[in-house]
Amino acid sequence: MPHEEASIYEDALSRLDRAAEVVGLSSEIADQLREPLEALSVSVRVRMDDGSQQVFPGYRIRHDDSRGPTKGGLRYHPEVEMEEVKALAFWMTCKCALMDIPFGGAKGGVCVDPQSLSRMELERLSRAFVQRMASFIGPNRDIPAPDVYTNPTIMGWMMDEYSQVQNELCPSVITGKPLALNGSPGRNEATGRGAYYCIKELESRKGWNPHQVRVAIQGFGNAGQSVASLLFDDGYRIVAISDATGGIFNHEGISIPEVISAKNRKDSAEDLYSSCSVCDCGHCDDTGGRCTCEDCDCPACGSERIDNPTLLELDVDILIPAAIEKQITAENANRINADYVVEIANGPTTSDADEILAEKGVTVIPDILANAGGVTVSYFEWLQNRTARWTEEKVNSELKRIMVAAFEETERFVREESIDWRTAAYSVALTRLKEAISCRGTKNFFNQVA
Repeated sequence: MPHEEASIYEDALSRLDRAAEVVGLSSEIADQLREPLEALSVSVRVRMDDGSQQVFPGYRIRHDDSRGPTKGGLRYHPEVEMEEVKALAFWMTCKCALMDIPFGGAKGGVCVDPQSLSRMELERLSRAFVQRMASFIGPNRDIPAPDVYTNPTIMGWMMDEYSQVQNELCPSVITGKPLALNGSPGRNEATGRGAYYCIKELESRKGWNPHQVRVAIQGFGNAGQSVASLLFDDGYRIVAISDATGGIFNHEGISIPEVISAKNRKDSAEDLYSSCSVCDCGHCDDTGGRCTCEDCDCPACGSERIDNPTLLELDVDILIPAAIEKQITAENANRINADYVVEIANGPTTSDADEILAEKGVTVIPDILANAGGVTVSYFEWLQNRTARWTEEKVNSELKRIMVAAFEETERFVREESIDWRTAAYSVALTRLKEAISCRGTKNFFNQVA
């Protein structure tokens, strides 16, 4: 019979099993972490601009709160479903433990194509979703944040709606808010900056000359743009980037500031989403390869057009998957030519692909480490909402301290246990979760003879 592909949640749990053996996790604690603490499924009813009503499925998972209130993003995407949200919430539990911040994991989302909605429809959707979740979330219970196709504006609407439901201002219920609504400096760039700090740690150990290091980035949203900018400023040669519509490749390197400027153009200043692509000309209004400039030398027009699968297989030093889940699989893992994979996306590499990459000698800096800058600065925002605002310099300094500490602790497990980086990262996380859960009492404790 043909091999049945594991679900995204089953694949996520396979990482738990490997690390559980390393740290000697009891079956009692492992079983607790296998199932989410709470799951909420709602129908989000929205009155559309034409007067009709549409109903969108919405989900929120609180995976584990052993180490603190649960924390995790909310995404708007047409493929959001419960199994995916469970996996994302599980990863958040492990990510927060690895970073040693006092949160558990959560995740949520609405099954919707947000780019098909008007601004007013998007606002009504966001506020309606919060109304359905109001008893499930809270500043000391479950704190949402931005994720795929959600942003500070949407977080601001959600915080405002929750505050109205509670009849008091509650800024710490949501993170990733606009600065004017008690957001944190540095939050927008935090996910990419965290990955950048991981790459800088590799650089210091490997003695890299950034000008000789070739980088390809799949996914050019907020996180992809952030890490690209930081690496470009340091002299790294970004040779390929892509988004949902395609990508560009230039062996000599791509001018990242120019691409970001072209990518983020909007039809009007009020638009929440840009309809532009990295493939679009940065000098004229035409898109989709229809440049009308004479002898145009912008990054898009001066580069080779490639698709996303081709980008993943380029001969580069560092590959950064920064898009969506399950991009590197057993089907294409043998064709990955990068020496290092730094995962900004959640779950971009399947467990089957991990084994193939390990055999090829590819080092994977896993998502729960590489993309943890976002939740770390969300923690800082949550703290600031209870005390006072930090400067951006303090935010970045504290983020670097925590990222480097997590990188070094993961590296120690790699070295001492002779295991891969992903298993090592999960081992660090499970060690801390094991300690927190054990403090509440387990079979071993209660069976002790006085």
